[in-house]
Amino acid sequence: MALVVLASASGAPGVTTTALGLARRWPRPVVLVDADPVGGSPVLAGLFQGAVAHPDAMVQLVLAQREGRLGEALPTSLLVLEGTNASVLVGPRSHVQAGSLRELWRPLAVELRALEASGQDVIIDAGRLGMAHSATALVESADLALLVCGSGLPELSAARQWGLAWAEAAAAGTGAGTVGCVVVGPGRPYGLREVAKAVGLPGFGSVCWDPRAAARVSRGEKVSGRALGRWHRSLDALGTAIRSAASAQDPSTVLEEA
Repeated sequence: MALVVLASASGAPGVTTTALGLARRWPRPVVLVDADPVGGSPVLAGLFQGAVAHPDAMVQLVLAQREGRLGEALPTSLLVLEGTNASVLVGPRSHVQAGSLRELWRPLAVELRALEASGQDVIIDAGRLGMAHSATALVESADLALLVCGSGLPELSAARQWGLAWAEAAAAGTGAGTVGCVVVGPGRPYGLREVAKAVGLPGFGSVCWDPRAAARVSRGEKVSGRALGRWHRSLDALGTAIRSAASAQDPSTVLEEA
Protein backbone atom coordinates (compact mmCIF):
# COMPACT_ATOMS: atom_id res chain seq x y z
CA MET A 1 0.00 0.00 0.00
CA ALA A 2 1.12 3.58 -0.60
CA LEU A 3 1.03 7.07 0.87
CA VAL A 4 1.36 9.41 -2.11
CA VAL A 5 1.58 13.21 -2.10
CA LEU A 6 0.86 15.43 -5.10
CA ALA A 7 1.88 19.08 -4.95
CA SER A 8 2.55 21.94 -7.35
CA ALA A 9 4.72 25.00 -7.77
CA SER A 10 3.48 28.41 -8.84
CA GLY A 11 1.57 28.37 -12.11
CA ALA A 12 1.19 24.58 -12.31
CA PRO A 13 -2.19 23.37 -13.55
CA GLY A 14 -4.45 20.71 -12.19
CA VAL A 15 -2.91 19.21 -9.05
CA THR A 16 -6.29 18.93 -7.29
CA THR A 17 -8.06 17.67 -10.41
CA THR A 18 -5.29 15.13 -10.99
CA ALA A 19 -5.42 13.91 -7.38
CA LEU A 20 -9.20 13.60 -7.45
CA GLY A 21 -9.14 11.93 -10.86
CA LEU A 22 -6.62 9.37 -9.61
CA ALA A 23 -8.66 8.67 -6.49
CA ARG A 24 -11.85 8.13 -8.48
CA ARG A 25 -10.08 5.68 -10.81
CA TRP A 26 -8.11 3.88 -8.05
CA PRO A 27 -8.76 0.10 -8.20
CA ARG A 28 -8.60 -0.48 -4.43
CA PRO A 29 -9.66 1.43 -1.29
CA VAL A 30 -8.08 4.88 -1.18
CA VAL A 31 -8.39 7.99 0.95
CA LEU A 32 -7.92 11.39 -0.70
CA VAL A 33 -6.70 14.03 1.76
CA ASP A 34 -7.25 17.69 0.87
CA ALA A 35 -4.30 19.35 2.61
CA ASP A 36 -4.20 22.49 0.47
CA PRO A 37 -3.67 25.41 2.88
CA VAL A 38 -5.59 27.78 0.59
CA GLY A 39 -8.83 26.18 1.82
CA GLY A 40 -12.25 26.47 0.25
CA SER A 41 -12.55 22.76 -0.67
CA PRO A 42 -12.66 22.58 -4.46
CA VAL A 43 -14.11 19.08 -4.09
CA LEU A 44 -17.25 20.37 -2.37
CA ALA A 45 -17.56 23.45 -4.57
CA GLY A 46 -16.73 21.63 -7.81
CA LEU A 47 -17.59 17.93 -7.87
CA PHE A 48 -20.50 18.31 -5.42
CA GLN A 49 -21.45 21.76 -6.79
CA GLY A 50 -21.95 23.16 -3.29
CA ALA A 51 -24.72 20.70 -2.47
CA VAL A 52 -22.82 19.16 0.49
CA ALA A 53 -22.28 21.26 3.60
CA HIS A 54 -18.67 21.74 4.65
CA PRO A 55 -18.04 19.25 7.48
CA ASP A 56 -15.14 21.16 9.08
CA ALA A 57 -13.43 17.80 9.34
CA MET A 58 -9.95 19.23 9.80
CA VAL A 59 -11.02 21.41 12.72
CA GLN A 60 -12.67 18.41 14.34
CA LEU A 61 -9.47 16.41 13.88
CA VAL A 62 -7.43 19.14 15.56
CA LEU A 63 -9.75 18.92 18.57
CA ALA A 64 -9.54 15.12 18.51
CA GLN A 65 -5.73 15.30 18.42
CA ARG A 66 -5.69 17.52 21.50
CA GLU A 67 -7.90 14.99 23.30
CA GLY A 68 -5.80 11.99 22.23
CA ARG A 69 -8.44 10.40 20.00
CA LEU A 70 -7.24 11.29 16.47
CA GLY A 71 -7.11 7.66 15.36
CA GLU A 72 -10.71 7.15 16.47
CA ALA A 73 -11.96 10.33 14.81
CA LEU A 74 -10.25 10.01 11.43
CA PRO A 75 -12.39 7.22 9.86
CA THR A 76 -15.62 8.99 10.82
CA SER A 77 -14.39 12.22 9.20
CA LEU A 78 -14.24 10.79 5.69
CA LEU A 79 -16.74 11.63 2.94
CA VAL A 80 -17.48 8.63 0.70
CA LEU A 81 -17.41 9.16 -3.07
CA GLU A 82 -20.30 7.02 -4.27
CA GLY A 83 -19.56 4.64 -7.11
CA THR A 84 -15.80 4.62 -6.43
CA ASN A 85 -13.30 3.03 -4.04
CA ALA A 86 -12.46 6.47 -2.68
CA SER A 87 -13.31 8.57 0.34
CA VAL A 88 -12.24 12.17 0.98
CA LEU A 89 -10.93 14.04 3.99
CA VAL A 90 -12.16 17.54 3.20
CA GLY A 91 -9.66 20.33 3.74
CA PRO A 92 -9.95 23.57 5.71
CA ARG A 93 -12.88 25.88 5.09
CA SER A 94 -10.54 28.83 4.46
CA HIS A 95 -6.89 29.86 4.53
CA VAL A 96 -7.55 31.40 7.97
CA GLN A 97 -8.21 27.93 9.39
CA ALA A 98 -5.02 26.53 7.86
CA GLY A 99 -2.84 28.14 10.53
CA SER A 100 -4.48 26.06 13.24
CA LEU A 101 -3.65 22.85 11.38
CA ARG A 102 0.12 23.06 11.86
CA GLU A 103 -0.10 20.88 14.96
CA LEU A 104 -2.21 18.33 13.08
CA TRP A 105 -0.06 17.41 10.07
CA ARG A 106 2.58 15.25 11.74
CA PRO A 107 0.23 13.18 13.96
CA LEU A 108 -2.17 12.92 11.02
CA ALA A 109 0.66 11.41 8.97
CA VAL A 110 0.99 8.71 11.64
CA GLU A 111 -2.74 7.92 11.50
CA LEU A 112 -2.71 7.89 7.71
CA ARG A 113 0.06 5.32 7.96
CA ALA A 114 -2.27 3.25 10.12
CA LEU A 115 -4.92 3.42 7.38
CA GLU A 116 -2.27 2.34 4.90
CA ALA A 117 -1.35 -0.61 7.12
CA SER A 118 -5.02 -1.66 7.19
CA GLY A 119 -5.14 -1.95 3.39
CA GLN A 120 -6.04 1.54 2.21
CA ASP A 121 -3.89 3.67 -0.02
CA VAL A 122 -3.67 7.40 0.69
CA ILE A 123 -3.40 10.22 -1.87
CA ILE A 124 -2.66 13.66 -0.45
CA ASP A 125 -3.31 16.88 -2.33
CA ALA A 126 -0.80 19.24 -0.71
CA GLY A 127 -1.68 22.13 -3.02
CA ARG A 128 0.85 24.78 -3.92
CA LEU A 129 4.23 24.52 -2.26
CA GLY A 130 5.71 27.42 -0.35
CA MET A 131 2.40 28.65 1.04
CA ALA A 132 2.09 29.68 4.66
CA HIS A 133 1.04 26.68 6.78
CA SER A 134 1.74 24.15 4.01
CA ALA A 135 1.48 20.51 5.08
CA THR A 136 5.25 19.94 4.92
CA ALA A 137 5.10 17.06 7.42
CA LEU A 138 2.80 15.11 5.09
CA VAL A 139 5.20 15.57 2.18
CA GLU A 140 8.12 14.38 4.31
CA SER A 141 6.14 11.31 5.45
CA ALA A 142 5.16 10.15 1.97
CA ASP A 143 6.32 6.96 0.30
CA LEU A 144 6.16 8.91 -2.95
CA ALA A 145 5.97 12.69 -3.51
CA LEU A 146 5.09 13.89 -7.00
CA LEU A 147 5.57 17.43 -8.27
CA VAL A 148 2.78 18.22 -10.73
CA CYS A 149 4.05 20.48 -13.52
CA GLY A 150 2.86 22.07 -16.70
CA SER A 151 5.15 21.75 -19.70
CA GLY A 152 5.84 25.42 -20.46
CA LEU A 153 8.91 27.42 -19.49
CA PRO A 154 7.18 29.56 -16.81
CA GLU A 155 5.86 26.47 -15.02
CA LEU A 156 9.20 24.68 -15.26
CA SER A 157 11.07 27.68 -13.93
CA ALA A 158 8.86 27.69 -10.83
CA ALA A 159 9.03 23.91 -10.41
CA ARG A 160 12.79 23.51 -10.72
CA GLN A 161 13.62 24.96 -7.30
CA TRP A 162 11.23 22.51 -5.65
CA GLY A 163 12.46 19.58 -7.70
CA LEU A 164 16.03 20.15 -6.60
CA ALA A 165 15.02 20.63 -2.96
CA TRP A 166 12.93 17.45 -2.97
CA ALA A 167 15.72 15.43 -4.56
CA GLU A 168 18.22 16.64 -1.95
CA ALA A 169 15.83 15.86 0.93
CA ALA A 170 15.11 12.37 -0.41
CA ALA A 171 18.83 11.66 -0.74
CA ALA A 172 19.45 12.90 2.81
CA GLY A 173 16.59 10.87 4.26
CA THR A 174 14.71 13.98 5.41
CA GLY A 175 12.03 13.99 2.71
CA ALA A 176 9.70 11.58 0.96
CA GLY A 177 11.04 8.10 0.29
CA THR A 178 10.82 8.56 -3.48
CA VAL A 179 10.27 11.76 -5.45
CA GLY A 180 9.30 12.44 -9.04
CA CYS A 181 7.29 14.63 -11.36
CA VAL A 182 4.06 14.38 -13.33
CA VAL A 183 3.32 16.49 -16.40
CA VAL A 184 -0.17 17.87 -17.04
CA GLY A 185 -0.46 18.60 -20.74
CA PRO A 186 2.71 17.10 -22.21
CA GLY A 187 3.77 18.62 -25.50
CA ARG A 188 2.71 22.16 -24.57
CA PRO A 189 5.52 22.42 -25.65
CA TYR A 190 7.79 19.95 -23.79
CA GLY A 191 7.42 16.24 -23.17
CA LEU A 192 7.86 14.19 -20.00
CA ARG A 193 11.57 13.47 -20.44
CA GLU A 194 12.39 17.12 -21.10
CA VAL A 195 10.34 18.25 -18.12
CA ALA A 196 11.93 15.65 -15.83
CA LYS A 197 15.40 16.81 -16.87
CA ALA A 198 14.48 20.46 -16.34
CA VAL A 199 13.09 20.00 -12.80
CA GLY A 200 15.71 17.45 -11.74
CA LEU A 201 13.25 14.68 -10.85
CA PRO A 202 12.38 11.31 -12.41
CA GLY A 203 9.31 11.45 -14.64
CA PHE A 204 6.49 9.20 -13.46
CA GLY A 205 3.97 9.90 -16.17
CA SER A 206 1.67 12.48 -17.67
CA VAL A 207 -1.98 13.46 -17.77
CA CYS A 208 -3.30 14.55 -21.13
CA TRP A 209 -4.53 18.11 -21.62
CA ASP A 210 -8.33 17.82 -21.81
CA PRO A 211 -10.23 20.70 -20.14
CA ARG A 212 -13.64 19.15 -20.96
CA ALA A 213 -12.81 15.88 -19.26
CA ALA A 214 -11.17 17.61 -16.30
CA ALA A 215 -14.31 19.71 -15.85
CA ARG A 216 -16.22 16.52 -15.05
CA VAL A 217 -14.15 16.12 -11.90
CA SER A 218 -13.27 19.69 -11.02
CA ARG A 219 -16.71 21.23 -11.65
CA GLY A 220 -19.14 18.31 -11.71
CA GLU A 221 -20.07 19.07 -15.33
CA LYS A 222 -21.76 16.43 -17.45
CA VAL A 223 -19.35 15.01 -20.00
CA SER A 224 -19.91 11.93 -22.17
CA GLY A 225 -18.04 8.74 -21.32
CA ARG A 226 -16.48 8.79 -24.76
CA ALA A 227 -15.06 12.26 -24.16
CA LEU A 228 -13.56 11.09 -20.87
CA GLY A 229 -11.79 8.09 -22.39
CA ARG A 230 -8.41 9.57 -23.28
CA TRP A 231 -8.15 11.47 -20.00
CA HIS A 232 -9.10 8.38 -18.03
CA ARG A 233 -6.53 6.28 -19.85
CA SER A 234 -3.77 8.74 -18.97
CA LEU A 235 -4.87 8.70 -15.31
CA ASP A 236 -4.97 4.90 -15.28
CA ALA A 237 -1.45 4.69 -16.72
CA LEU A 238 -0.20 7.19 -14.14
CA GLY A 239 -1.93 5.30 -11.32
CA THR A 240 -0.32 2.04 -12.42
CA ALA A 241 3.13 3.68 -12.45
CA ILE A 242 2.55 5.15 -8.99
CA ARG A 243 1.44 1.85 -7.44
CA SER A 244 4.30 -0.05 -9.09
CA ALA A 245 6.90 2.47 -7.97
CA ALA A 246 5.52 2.66 -4.43
CA SER A 247 5.83 -1.09 -4.02
CA ALA A 248 9.06 -1.64 -5.97
CA GLN A 249 12.37 -2.28 -4.28
CA ASP A 250 13.97 0.00 -6.87
CA PRO A 251 11.41 2.55 -8.15
CA SER A 252 13.70 3.56 -11.01
CA THR A 253 12.98 0.21 -12.68
CA VAL A 254 9.42 1.38 -13.33
CA LEU A 255 10.12 4.85 -14.60
CA GLU A 256 11.52 4.01 -18.02
CA GLU A 257 8.10 2.64 -18.93
CA ALA A 258 6.08 5.48 -17.34
